[in-house]
Amino acid sequence: MKVGRRMTPDILNRLEKNDRDALMAGRADPGVALLVDTMVAMKPDIGAQADIVSGALLEMEVPASIAADALETVMARIDALPESRPAAQRKAASSAVSALDEIIRLPDPLREIVLEQTGSRDWKFAGPGIRSMDLDLGGDTHVQIIRLQPGQGVPLHTHGGSEYTLCLQGGFSDERGSYGPGELSVADSDVMHRPVADEDGVCLVLAVTDAGLKFTGVLGVLQRIFG
Repeated sequence: MKVGRRMTPDILNRLEKNDRDALMAGRADPGVALLVDTMVAMKPDIGAQADIVSGALLEMEVPASIAADALETVMARIDALPESRPAAQRKAASSAVSALDEIIRLPDPLREIVLEQTGSRDWKFAGPGIRSMDLDLGGDTHVQIIRLQPGQGVPLHTHGGSEYTLCLQGGFSDERGSYGPGELSVADSDVMHRPVADEDGVCLVLAVTDAGLKFTGVLGVLQRIFG
């Protein structure tokens, strides 16, 4: 398969053959199914393929929807904090609101899954200006939401297998091109790249991999030593 391409409206032909066949047979890995369903939600112009991919997540448990006024409710609680509260507490609360706002803006069905797991799976430090949240979907793929501050990037790496990276918010670029909301980077073991968030805002991506990343340089040496 040719790699390093953006996902175009022809969704199925851009997936690895094994993922494409599994999706059409109704036995797709939950991570790949979530990726495709999110792509369809973000790109109404590819709705013609919705019948093919719709229902890919039907067997997955659907969490209860968040109340429409959830963000407003949290904001009201923060505003109600006594002025005597330490500034650090108020700052932490405001940061929590920003994170919730970003999650609420995610497309369905991804938003519901992230909200369901937010309490038990917090954001983790993944490098300077980078946070990640693992999503447990019960499949064989590794599924993450990755948040990159403006101008920050993932270290240079290649891949042990396939890597799908769907831009959810903001934008990022690598050695092969630039990607905005709804566009998907497809890479495999032949691709070495360093995705970097655009300078004009936070970038959120959904990353689905079927094998680990392979870093270069010092990180690569440490990875080989410590696994």
